[in-house]
Amino acid sequence: MAASSLVFRLHDRGPELVREVLLERGWEEYDGGEREEKDWNLYWRGSAFRSSEYHNLLPWQRLNHHPKTIGITRKDFLARNLRRMRATCGSSLYDFSPNAFILPNDYTRFLTEYKKLHAASGSSVFWICKPVDLSRGRGIFIFEDIKDLVYDCSVIVQRYVSDPLLISGYKFDLRIYVCVKSFHPLTVYVHQEGLVRFATEKYNLSSLHNLYAHLTNTSINKLGPFYKTQKERVGQGCKWTLSKFRHFLHSQHMDELLLWQRINNIVTLTLLTIAPSVPSCPNCVELFGFDILIDANFKPWLLEVNYSPALTLDCQADIAVKKGLVSDLIDLMNYTSADGLRERAYQNHECKSSCTLHKSALSALQEPHLQRTTGNIQSSQTRTLPPLKPLHRSKNVNQRQSRRDAFGTNYHRRLPPVDLNRSKVFTTTAVNRTHADKTLNLIFDPQSRTNESVVNRHLRPGLVPWLKDNRSLHVSEVSNPDSIETEAEGKLSGMSDVCSRKPEIAQRTTGFRRSAVSWKLPNIYRYLTLRYSCVFIRIGSHASTAATPPSDVTTTTTGQRVPPLRVGDFIRTFPFNRASLKASQHKLDVKSVVHELQKTTARLISPQSDKTKNRREEEEEEERRTMESDHEEEFDSLFWGPTDPPFISQSR
Repeated sequence: MAASSLVFRLHDRGPELVREVLLERGWEEYDGGEREEKDWNLYWRGSAFRSSEYHNLLPWQRLNHHPKTIGITRKDFLARNLRRMRATCGSSLYDFSPNAFILPNDYTRFLTEYKKLHAASGSSVFWICKPVDLSRGRGIFIFEDIKDLVYDCSVIVQRYVSDPLLISGYKFDLRIYVCVKSFHPLTVYVHQEGLVRFATEKYNLSSLHNLYAHLTNTSINKLGPFYKTQKERVGQGCKWTLSKFRHFLHSQHMDELLLWQRINNIVTLTLLTIAPSVPSCPNCVELFGFDILIDANFKPWLLEVNYSPALTLDCQADIAVKKGLVSDLIDLMNYTSADGLRERAYQNHECKSSCTLHKSALSALQEPHLQRTTGNIQSSQTRTLPPLKPLHRSKNVNQRQSRRDAFGTNYHRRLPPVDLNRSKVFTTTAVNRTHADKTLNLIFDPQSRTNESVVNRHLRPGLVPWLKDNRSLHVSEVSNPDSIETEAEGKLSGMSDVCSRKPEIAQRTTGFRRSAVSWKLPNIYRYLTLRYSCVFIRIGSHASTAATPPSDVTTTTTGQRVPPLRVGDFIRTFPFNRASLKASQHKLDVKSVVHELQKTTARLISPQSDKTKNRREEEEEEERRTMESDHEEEFDSLFWGPTDPPFISQSR
């Protein structure tokens, strides 16, 4: 069986750049008229997926959104989550975003703050107002006097960062592309290339109503009168690449490493606000667009986090950045040739093994000694098993039935009710289990982590794999402790709470009870390699008979799985050392992660006194002794930001 081309599916025929990149890589576009509904590898859409689309994911499929990330991509939810983290971790840590007031609910609080600042400050205080659920700069305005605050929808009001860093008098911000490959464990990559977005008129606080001087959104500035004008140092248009911005930093002799680390801290700390509440879904990735403003004191500020950042090509900078971005994102999804087999591979393994086990069970029930046992039971409580009739089904029905069998549809439901002697049945089942163990152990390598447990799961075909493994259910991974979230969040996000709805799977085995905790989304990667390895064996491939972990991770001597340092221009920024890896392996330890971020940042800041230096040296010596005592190999990460990223250990 030869692998077919990988298939992508685009919602509403876009974005065009994704289609172009995938076709160049040899993919085929999904055609609903020619292919079955599940015959695709990547489903890309700009809006959120429904809960059922996450629950029904198959091993060869990927989605371009994680569930329930609206907690940072909608302005009012981001403001609430940052406020909560300030109360938990301290305002000095989460000081990268101005306090936000959600109006009309927070109007009294805002009025109090407004009066206090105007009474205490001798200079003017400026504010910015943004609709909570609009993008591309729509509805944004800046004001100084509260009488100019007029709104007709839910908005957030923040203190305006009125002293931005300027380039030749023009305001700008950075669009940083962040890929979260997994929330459990948290795995974050930041792209080396990004965009610098300029206002097209010179910055001037005396003209607050001139959006071309104060907003950097491309959708606004490309309509401005000076968009195509050759502007001093900025040039035509309103965008640079991040590479060009690095050259500017070098020319100004600025502390580049500290800036990149602070931006990296903003990304990680923002993701920590929602990471514990996002359900685990290993076959998803998420591309965020973080908008960062740098002020005159060289401090970065988070403006907002964009859901489905724009992939349109408006200028040469877009072409230079976004095409490579999409290509690297596809590489991060770690597709293999086995994914091209799709449903054929899945059915070939699952259906055959499932049917084999069912046939052995049925034949056991028809053995003479079992029928004699049933005959000895009182006739009022039993009846004789009739012969099983073959099922005559059309081709289409057979295909649909085989797909259901792959997820554990139980043939026992076709049997008439009988009252068999339980001890005899259990004896027969034990014999069949022993035989199945021997058969499957010929396939799996003795060192495979899935040989024995998978055998047991195959002997209970009535349950899908991720519902049989009770270890995959963790309350902390699927429940949302943030009491601030409301029903409006679910409605406006376009999807229901994934973790609160149980999949519609019938209870087919007497020993199974639904757990009291919420369902965790299917951990598909755990079974992907096993299934496809078995397919390779069956079709005579030269692939190894041992089930091996996916190629996008390495395993340490302590059993911890470490994502690759770099994929294309995506640099892994989390986990960044052994402690952060350990803190994210099971239940995310936010306090430990915060401590490690502070330590890494402190190494980049020149010591203010000998006491500070000595304390840092003592910490490093203690860490070195811990490394030697644990006999662990060196764990290092690349430093995101610089043109040639050094290792973090070399940038201290």
